[in-house]
Amino acid sequence: MLGESHALLVDFPEYQDKISLLTANDTEFAEDAKRYHKLDTQIRKLELRNTPTSDEFIEQAKLDRLVLKDKLYQLFTQA
Repeated sequence: MLGESHALLVDFPEYQDKISLLTANDTEFAEDAKRYHKLDTQIRKLELRNTPTSDEFIEQAKLDRLVLKDKLYQLFTQA
């Protein structure tokens, strides 16, 4: 669905404690989570505003978000 939030805490509420703990104690995780949040916000804004942009740009942004999400998921499910 266009404009839907894919925030980590929205998509993975069952890992809220682990995500919060890692964000507070793991610098790399916190930086990646921040980049993920920025990408998610950027994508949602583009979708909701129907901002003219190339398909390649939006698809690359979504791919980048997915790669980060997979990396972060691996970290908080192993913590």
